[in-house]
Amino acid sequence: MMEKSDNLVLLRQVVAYLLCLCIFTRSASAIEGFESIACCADSNYKDPLTNLDYHTDYAWFSDKTSCRPITSVLKHSSNERLRVFEIEKGKRCYNLATTKDQVYLIRGTFPSENSAGKASFDVSIGVRELGAVISSPQDLRIEGVFRATKNNTDFCLVTEEGNPYISLLELRSVSEEYLQGLNSSVLKLINRSNLGGNEDDIRYPTDQSDRIWERTTTIPYTPVSFNISILDHKSKVTPPLEVLQTALTHPERLEFNHNGLEAEEDYEYLVFLYFLELNNSVREGQRVFDIYVNSEIKKAKFDVLGEGSNYRHIALNASSANGSLNLTLVKASGSVFGPSCNAYEIMQVRPWKQETNQTDLKAISKIREELIIENQDNKVMQSWTGDPCMLFAWHGISCDFPNGAPVITELDLSLSNLKGSLPSSVTELTNLQIMNLSHNNFNGYIPSFPSSSMLISVDLSYNDLMGSLPQSFNSLPHLKSIYYGCNDRMNHEPSSSGSLNISILTDNGRCQQENNFPQQAVIISVVACGSFLIAMAVGTIFVWRYRQRLNPLEAFARKSNPMITNVIFSLNSIDDFLIKSVSIQAFTLEYIEVATVKYKTLIGEGGFGSVYRGTLENGQVVAVKVRSATSTQGTREFDNELNLLSAIRHENLVPLLGYCNENDQQILVYPFMSNGSLQDRLYGELSKRKILDWPTRLSIALGAARGLAYLHSFPGRSVIHRDVKSSNILLDHSMCAKVADFGFSKYAPQEGDSAVSLEVRGTAGYLDPEYYTTQQLSAKSDVFSFGVVLLEIVSGREPLNIHRPRNEWSLVEWAKPYIRASKIEEIVDPGIKGGYHAEAMWRVLEVALQCVEPFSTNRPAMDDVMRELEDALIIENNASEYMKSIESIGSNRYSIVLEKRGLPSTSSMVESTIIPQSLNHPQPR
Repeated sequence: MMEKSDNLVLLRQVVAYLLCLCIFTRSASAIEGFESIACCADSNYKDPLTNLDYHTDYAWFSDKTSCRPITSVLKHSSNERLRVFEIEKGKRCYNLATTKDQVYLIRGTFPSENSAGKASFDVSIGVRELGAVISSPQDLRIEGVFRATKNNTDFCLVTEEGNPYISLLELRSVSEEYLQGLNSSVLKLINRSNLGGNEDDIRYPTDQSDRIWERTTTIPYTPVSFNISILDHKSKVTPPLEVLQTALTHPERLEFNHNGLEAEEDYEYLVFLYFLELNNSVREGQRVFDIYVNSEIKKAKFDVLGEGSNYRHIALNASSANGSLNLTLVKASGSVFGPSCNAYEIMQVRPWKQETNQTDLKAISKIREELIIENQDNKVMQSWTGDPCMLFAWHGISCDFPNGAPVITELDLSLSNLKGSLPSSVTELTNLQIMNLSHNNFNGYIPSFPSSSMLISVDLSYNDLMGSLPQSFNSLPHLKSIYYGCNDRMNHEPSSSGSLNISILTDNGRCQQENNFPQQAVIISVVACGSFLIAMAVGTIFVWRYRQRLNPLEAFARKSNPMITNVIFSLNSIDDFLIKSVSIQAFTLEYIEVATVKYKTLIGEGGFGSVYRGTLENGQVVAVKVRSATSTQGTREFDNELNLLSAIRHENLVPLLGYCNENDQQILVYPFMSNGSLQDRLYGELSKRKILDWPTRLSIALGAARGLAYLHSFPGRSVIHRDVKSSNILLDHSMCAKVADFGFSKYAPQEGDSAVSLEVRGTAGYLDPEYYTTQQLSAKSDVFSFGVVLLEIVSGREPLNIHRPRNEWSLVEWAKPYIRASKIEEIVDPGIKGGYHAEAMWRVLEVALQCVEPFSTNRPAMDDVMRELEDALIIENNASEYMKSIESIGSNRYSIVLEKRGLPSTSSMVESTIIPQSLNHPQPR
């Protein structure tokens, strides 16, 4: 009986032991809010130092060919491998599970040994930059603290020029109080010091948040240690007791210097100081000191024992001084003992940035999930990581920023080799305007879109879709065109669409590529193409032989000089194959990198790529536009801009200073426009600083009109811009308007041109509806877009804003009724009310109304628009002279006057009218 009882007791002890072991193991390896990733590790493992479980990253990136061994020993890590992302430009992100509103610490480890070669790249938490990794002899850890905005968070490696790499990624939940009310900010760790520590660095399990406290013992300061318990402390960011039981002290002062901070950036800092009095003989008022940051006193007469406890901590706001942050503790007058400090942390406050609209983000994530099922190895899908709009937009996605938050307006996955069902979640992209999924292998049926859809153009041609077009297309208010040809299993009979509006069925389901294409035509095409290629090859050889015969001194100069000037070369015009002689300045890639300080200062992003600020050798400040690898604009647009701006010069067009086309890099260099864009001045960030007054707006409108009029009347052949919008009207230091971005510009069609199908280009809100419907290009399309710009200038509103009431989404449709009813006060920007002459305002509104006529034949020419604006500016600047002149002089210029107003036609001014010299229309140069 006794033996049985003893066995029962023993069994209970074993169970209790196993239970405790299980609880301990779970607390160490499955901690809530912890995620530990060992990149490219052969298998999951338990870290011997922390007893934490680490998982491989194959669930995020399955490609084992991107793994590299690490031969050196990493501090705080037992992982012996790293992952190298072999991408020239773009981002790769780890999507981590988080709890919304929870505060986390996140830490990445980047070994100094990167066998893929030198690289530099940025690290971000979502869209918020955390820091930069630059190859160096030392291992690097980048750590930040952030508040999760949703139930998943991206940790991204973003590169402009190399292959980013990583070995460890660690996520830990931490105290709420770190952010100090900075709900939208990210804190980057600069330093975390365990002062006077007599052991190795301290981390988990001693620190339950797995913060790494680095041992710091600095001569001539005296380390102090004592086993003492903390009394009455309530801090949630308290270091562990092992950290607080050591300190540094000095009879007069303690000083800690941190250099090498980002001197160019105006970052704020948070300094957390931790104090525990380790000398039991010290009494209140005996250890008192002043705390300085960069010689500025932040806390006077600080006494650790001053609040009745032997422990205190404080948080200080600070700014760096020329890249340095100096923390100094100085003994106060009358104090018995000198200053003492146990630990401190320095955090850099990184600004918050707007992520993609959450509705769009959820929708595009669902689309990715649908596509990845049958396209796991597709390169497009592999690049879809992180935020779809920010820090390199996803391939095939274009975004707009109507109210600061990016929204997805275009999905172009054409020619992406995608297969499977058409993603049904595409109907949830509420801001989508252009959808092009053509030339893939999609099957299944076309989903129905809600009536609230913003779709303007749909291209589903060249797939394997079935069924009929959904009736929902008929209720989409903005839909202008549908292409669905070359889907053999679709029902293409017009009757199948029932009451569907046939006018928007651009191809009516017909397949452009007939199967019985005559063999003779194929032969002719092959011969023609072969002849063209032979001619091009002969020309290339001729140019090469000519260059070989250059004077040796000239050849040496070209090789040694980083900047080549007055280079003469030829480019093929995509439009008409005319050979144009170009004389512009060429820069080497090395020169560009020096001028931009390795692309340090980003000043903008567009469809072509990122724009950086730089300075040439002569001191001129420039804007350097670098084509992104994921850009939707390619070599054609690059060549187009080179061709056009090398032949055209005008004071109201942004000039091209030079270019670089080296190592697959396509770069364009322009003068820097210090006053930004018209869009930003009307309703962007710059508008918040100062309202643009009416005379300045009118002068800008006239300058832009002159630039466009010059293009339209260019000698030899008219040029059509094709993307006129307020963001493409830039302002120099004197607020002179200059039209920019000619990547989509075309020569106007002429009689005898071959019928080449042009892809419709433009921006939603500015796009000429007739051009969209007919695809017939004319200068009047630019006129329509410019009319929208004029309405922007008057109203201070965006051309398209779906966050307004439905009848106000389109600026054009909202403004028209008010103009026709002569209610200008209803549409004029409140910021300029009372600051304009009514007649001048009417001139602008009337010409704007005529510009946005649906049919191009009813629109004025750009020359006429320019003259109306000249008159309006004269009226604004010299109203009395104008009123005298109209009493006796009529108008013989193009004029637009609403009959409802009953105003006379007064576009023409008498020759004696005083016209400021700056308003004289410049002659083409």
